[in-house]
Amino acid sequence: METQQKNRFTFDAEYSGIAKICVVGVGGGGGNAINSMVNDGLESVEFMAVNTDAQDLNNSLATHKVQAGRKLTKGLGAGARPELGLQAMLECQEELEAALHGFDMVFVTAGMGGGTGTGGVGVVADVARRMGALVVAIVTKPFEFENRKRMKSAIQGIEQLRPCVDTLIVIPNERLLDISDDDTDLAEAFKRADDVLSNATRSISDLITKTGLINLDFADVRTTIEDSGTSIMGVATGDLEAGAATVALEAISSPLMDGMSIAGARNVLVNITADSVPIKEVNSAMAVIGEEAGAEAEIITGVVVDSEMKNSVRITVIATGLGHADKVKEEQRSRPLLDEKVFGYKGEQNLKTLDTPAWERRGLTEPRKRNSGEESKVLYLDDDNASTKSEDRKSSEDTPAFLRKMMD
Repeated sequence: METQQKNRFTFDAEYSGIAKICVVGVGGGGGNAINSMVNDGLESVEFMAVNTDAQDLNNSLATHKVQAGRKLTKGLGAGARPELGLQAMLECQEELEAALHGFDMVFVTAGMGGGTGTGGVGVVADVARRMGALVVAIVTKPFEFENRKRMKSAIQGIEQLRPCVDTLIVIPNERLLDISDDDTDLAEAFKRADDVLSNATRSISDLITKTGLINLDFADVRTTIEDSGTSIMGVATGDLEAGAATVALEAISSPLMDGMSIAGARNVLVNITADSVPIKEVNSAMAVIGEEAGAEAEIITGVVVDSEMKNSVRITVIATGLGHADKVKEEQRSRPLLDEKVFGYKGEQNLKTLDTPAWERRGLTEPRKRNSGEESKVLYLDDDNASTKSEDRKSSEDTPAFLRKMMD
């Protein structure tokens, strides 16, 4: 009996109630972001680097490392060819599934425009999502001084990534120049990009993993992020003496939002980080954010304590479901007015004929049969561009989302 009593209350670590979070850096840019997060001391998450470049992977600070395309690229990278990055990542899907098993939330980061990150990040995201994780992608677009081909490749990669994740945050590197000094050198500019990726990840993960004055759990974050589509992020740090409302205003007008507004967002996640912050300051900051977001937005706030912040406060605002308001307005515009005449299908006038098969009622000699030998075209990527080949039609559920997007 005594043994039974002890066993009844055995603690199962697998269901400890603590969300398991993994940050995956894909390609060179994603790997740099991982190193930045490790150096910044991001806690309570696990780090994974996935790359086709064996040398770059060897220098990674990530705990878990996956070399993609061992046979295909021989550890020499994808050479700025997204189609090669895609094939390399498909080659190691089973290894990715094993590595991502058991995580509740997965962040995928990449610098878009190259080969491995652009072509492979969608595969990693799709695998994580199929494993049951909540997936957030945080990626960067190239600086304008980088070539046009790289920007075009980045934009295409972002669109292919979109259906593979719960929410997607795109950070334009060019906007980093708006918050940099004129004498900022090239290395510092790229370091700023890594820092932004790190801060975006920290802003969400801290709300779940760190003890705060106002705590959020994983369910709160899932509600905000799951299937929310496009997101934007703004962040600002300022002196508490200037007022948290001022910092909040700077956050929602951040250059990182690339001219977009949080107005009309379905959900807004707010992280207020400070050593100590008066409730009056929290209230004034949230009033500014709430007014901009609108009455229909679901706003979730967390206040995290960080002793290193001293007399300053950092406010991060992540708005999700940004297409929601426009979609509602479009539906409203498309509805007919009450005084308009509405025509629709009236159905069969003689109800007795409904006992007769539809093909007979329409005068056909026999029902149309699908030719079992019919083939459908499936999109493939080759070295130069997209081409089509004939292959037996597969169930759409068996095809990863990132490939279905490419077929559209």
